[in-house]
Amino acid sequence: MAESRSNTTTLVVGATGATGRHVVRQLLDQGHTVRAVVRSEQRMIDSLRAISGNKKEEFANLAVTEASFLDLSDDEVLKLVHGCDAVVSCLGHNMTFSGMYGKPRKLVTQAARKLCSAVVKDRTQEPGDEGTEMAPPKPGKFILMGSDGVANPDGGDDTRARSERAVLGMIRALVPPHRDNEAAAALVANEVGTKEESVLEWCVVRPTDLIDGEVSEYELFDKPKGSLFGGGEATRSNVAKCMVELILKDELWAEWKFKMPVLHNRTD
Repeated sequence: MAESRSNTTTLVVGATGATGRHVVRQLLDQGHTVRAVVRSEQRMIDSLRAISGNKKEEFANLAVTEASFLDLSDDEVLKLVHGCDAVVSCLGHNMTFSGMYGKPRKLVTQAARKLCSAVVKDRTQEPGDEGTEMAPPKPGKFILMGSDGVANPDGGDDTRARSERAVLGMIRALVPPHRDNEAAAALVANEVGTKEESVLEWCVVRPTDLIDGEVSEYELFDKPKGSLFGGGEATRSNVAKCMVELILKDELWAEWKFKMPVLHNRTD
């Protein structure tokens, strides 16, 4: 059985969202340190307490920055990622008219770019004053939440049925958040790249149809399974479990880094 990392620090953005709060909760429950960027610290605390049902629970290993993430300066983001083993983005658009059609239209993509740039800058070490050689830093991990409706930019997914391609085309044209999710996936795949010597490694977790539910077993596939709608289910808590295990289990990370696994609840 693969060993898990101990005493990790993870930055989570989108930490009060339906999936992000589970990522924070599961990391804290296992004794790890979490940094979270949220608009309201109290809302963050309330959401974590709601999961456990303990209205008085305190969170000693949680450090909260109250801000809208895109309002943070590059230097502020750099300070947040410094010392982190991993960065997780569960950002998404609110499913309201203003959330889908108002600004920022490219929330997920712009946040991914700021985070990746900060991690690369933080881990790019310069020689000392006398040109002393320094050991290369351990690559940072960047985990982005996507969906199985977002195709892998490497072209490895199976070609969808014509009807599903038509539906996706309409969604892409009419729903800006879908275009944003596609652009974010393309950003990490094409701009961050897949170089083994990179100081930043990434994984885009693509859950199938999301539902609420308890933590259970899940499966990862290298491409979407079944139809676009109704091809399976994935609980948000299982998506969080996968992300946490990618952070803590180096063997699992080695299997899925630089890839876009599709997550389903295990049904057998």
